[in-house]
Formats: sequence, C-alpha cells, structure tokens
Amino acid sequence: MDRRQLMLGAALPLLPLSGAVAQEGGSASMQEFISGGRAVRAEWFPAGGAATREEARPALLLLHGADGLAWNGDRYRLAAGLVAASGFHVALIHYLDRTGDRGANYGTLRDDYPLWTGTIRDAVTWLAEQPGVAPDRLGLIGVSLGGALALSTAAVDRRVKAVVEYSGPVPDDLPASGAGLPPTLVLHGEADRIVPASHARRLGQLLEQDGTPHEVQVYPGQGHVLNGAAQFDAASRVSAFLLRHL
Repeated sequence: MDRRQLMLGAALPLLPLSGAVAQEGGSASMQEFISGGRAVRAEWFPAGGAATREEARPALLLLHGADGLAWNGDRYRLAAGLVAASGFHVALIHYLDRTGDRGANYGTLRDDYPLWTGTIRDAVTWLAEQPGVAPDRLGLIGVSLGGALALSTAAVDRRVKAVVEYSGPVPDDLPASGAGLPPTLVLHGEADRIVPASHARRLGQLLEQDGTPHEVQVYPGQGHVLNGAAQFDAASRVSAFLLRHL
C-alpha cells in the first residue's frame, strides 16, 4: 500500500467523528455556483501529493447527510481535507442551499429531493470546469441522504465514474433495472435503525443484475455510523476502490 492509499485510508473513518478541520491538501476555500437561480456554496479542498500543480487530478464531490453542515460540518471538512491530501480534489457541496435549509426538512423531502439532485448535477458541471480537474475522472462520495442523492445523480449523469455510498437508502427514482450506474461501493451497518441494511442488499442485487462493477459490505453489529474496526475496514475498501476506478 503506497502513501496515497494510506492517506485516503485515514480519511474515511473520520466521517463519523467531529474534530479539528484538516486541510493537508491545501487551504480550503469557499466558492459558489448557481443552481436553480440560487447561489450554492462549495468548500474546495485542492489536491495535495507529489504531482505537479499542472497535472490534472481526479475530483470528488462529498455529499453530507440529512443533518447538513451547520451542526456536524467539521467531520466532513476533516474527511475532505484528508482525502484531498491523498491526491484528489474534493468539493464539499452545500446542496441544502438550493432549498434554503440547514438540515433536511422531512416534511418536504419528497418535493426537495429532485431539486437537490439537480443541484448536484450542476455541481458536477462546476467541478469538471475547475482548474486542474480531470473532467473524465469525477466521482461522488455520499453519506446517508447524500448517498441516495449520489446514486440518483450517477444514474442520469454519465460524467460520474465512481460512487461511494455510506448508509444510504435506495432512492425511489432508481430504476429496478438498467440504472446504468458507474462502479459503486456500498457500505452499511447491519444494525442500522435509520436506514435498514436491506437497502444495501437491494442495491447490490440491482448492481449485480445490471452487470455493474460493485462491492457491498454490510458490517454485523454496526449502526448508521460505523465505529471501531469497521471504520478502518471501510476506509481500506474506499481507498482501494477510488484508486482503482478514478
């Protein structure tokens, strides 16, 4: 395992944890793009590593869960900074800006969901246009609600070449067959009481019947947030997956 894999492997276990903001990939900056007539913020973490600044790098959108970024943003920023340090550009997308929410409003979620997916597609366009980004090497990492949004986006946007989905539900708009998803990694806790693990297994079946390269790992005894050894195993899987497909 090389240094890049080790750095990326260290990043993903931090998604469930709060802590200081890490910016090893370079100083994060707040940028924005327009979606649906609204300004949507994007926290940009430029890729670090040994390659030259002129070399185009793969890039990822990091999609937070329903809790948003107002309360638990540091855990996502910490992960974004460390993933960037491994050689990927990373953008943490404030997709809730599209609907003016701090956290997902479950009363309007069905109406808001297509607006958020539209914003994430706009974010893919914005990402592909950023200096130093290889537009043919784009991926999505989604957590919980962000995982569902990543799947919905990747099913209609062929620019997305890889998806990592943590503890997310199978979205209602994902077709039962022929979704055309890119290579997908699915990580879930068996004891998840928020999104049952049956969603991960169902997604695995859909990917299998479509012939999509995929991996599904369901961790016994783990809940909606992975802890302990499961965190580190998941990190290793994410590392290998992204380095292989992007």
